[in-house]
Amino acid sequence: MIIFELAAAVLGVAAVVYLVFALIKPERF
Repeated sequence: MIIFELAAAVLGVAAVVYLVFALIKPERF
């Protein structure tokens, strides 16, 4: 399903961005 693949891609990108922010600004987490 294309919708499922798109949702998985969005979640993957969001997870990577969250990890990068957690590494750059650990005092906020």
